[in-house]
Amino acid sequence: MHIVLILLIFLAVAAYVLMSQNRGGEQTVAADGGAAQPAALNHAFAYLSRGKLFLKSPDADAREVHSEYIQQLLDKREKNQRLHGWKQETSFGTSFAGNRMRQEANDNLSVEFTSLTFVPGENKLLYFIRDEAFGGLFEHDIDSGKELRLVHRQNLEYEDLHFDPARDRLLCTTRHQNGIANLVSMSRDGSEYRELTAGDSCDSSPCWVDEQRVVYQSQGIARSSSGYIMAYGPASLQLLDLDSSDIEPVLEDPAYDFLQPRVCSAGHLYYLRRPYEAPRYGGKNVLVDIVMFPFRLLRAVFHYLNFFSMMYSQKPLTGAGGPDMQIDAKELMLKGMRIDAERALKRERPVNGVPSLVPSSWQLVRRNQHGQETVLARHVAAFSISADDSIVYTNGCGIFQLTPSGIATIARDRVVEEVVLTA
Repeated sequence: MHIVLILLIFLAVAAYVLMSQNRGGEQTVAADGGAAQPAALNHAFAYLSRGKLFLKSPDADAREVHSEYIQQLLDKREKNQRLHGWKQETSFGTSFAGNRMRQEANDNLSVEFTSLTFVPGENKLLYFIRDEAFGGLFEHDIDSGKELRLVHRQNLEYEDLHFDPARDRLLCTTRHQNGIANLVSMSRDGSEYRELTAGDSCDSSPCWVDEQRVVYQSQGIARSSSGYIMAYGPASLQLLDLDSSDIEPVLEDPAYDFLQPRVCSAGHLYYLRRPYEAPRYGGKNVLVDIVMFPFRLLRAVFHYLNFFSMMYSQKPLTGAGGPDMQIDAKELMLKGMRIDAERALKRERPVNGVPSLVPSSWQLVRRNQHGQETVLARHVAAFSISADDSIVYTNGCGIFQLTPSGIATIARDRVVEEVVLTA
């Protein structure tokens, strides 16, 4: 009986591994498949893709912006490998602390760009870099390639950078470990730091309206009796007066999220609108959990055994010749929402032949000063407006420019998280 049970477990684990490998191959082909001819660019722009920063100028291909800070971390890691790499194949590579086993071999370095903005007139980029413990705000000179570290400390996390040259001030979002996000204003070098909002909410994506007012998106937080975050409410747009600290609602609807507000030179408000999805857990979820429980348990057992195999023999249970272990990119986080990338690439309509990671219900909307709204584009994950009111946006896999004659494809990548015009 025990032999039969072990055999069934082995077959189930083998089937799970094969299915996982097949899904990964299908996803890569779908993300990189298709063909879209790039259009002539009027502006240079930068974008974030898989934690990396790329710069695309009108007369050149996209190039990766390399950070001196990240390179220093890589050099330090390589030096550490040379000094201690001999331990990996011996018992010195494993130590015991209480009941926990710790491997002293180097871990994968996880450093990524999380946000960026452009400094008009100086041809410079401001961006934020985050690793496991530290975060830093950096300035990059596009012409010389030199990098200047402005702010850098432990547990620092900035997002939604927005620089205004007229005020020489930087707006951004700072996140705290308890899930709260507040708006922050500071000088470009990090001085004159001022928190603009407070309270148990998630305030983000700020944008200057005029000398005294800032428009931003805000979400309420639902917590359990123990203080854990259970859900976020629908995102609304709020207007903050910096002098009086008064807050005035701009757009609120329990059925929609309003995201990433931006104001053009003519005073029109641009934003993303998508349906709000409230968390649900009903009878269907209970039934799925019951049915999937044995398979999830087998998967947990497999990964537990695979951990010990990697610790003692440095080989996974899937075979030494198998693919490298990487983070599963099947699910992505875009604008605070979890996206099933595999499902989206199969179901969503492409834009100019470029696959979409977000549905058509994610819309770019323009609202004029009289309150009239116009939907400019669908399948929009993020967008940017230049000083002359040129607009580019991404559907998660491509970058497009809105022109009088329609939508033009100007670039594409596997996962585009944010795009910023550098003019």
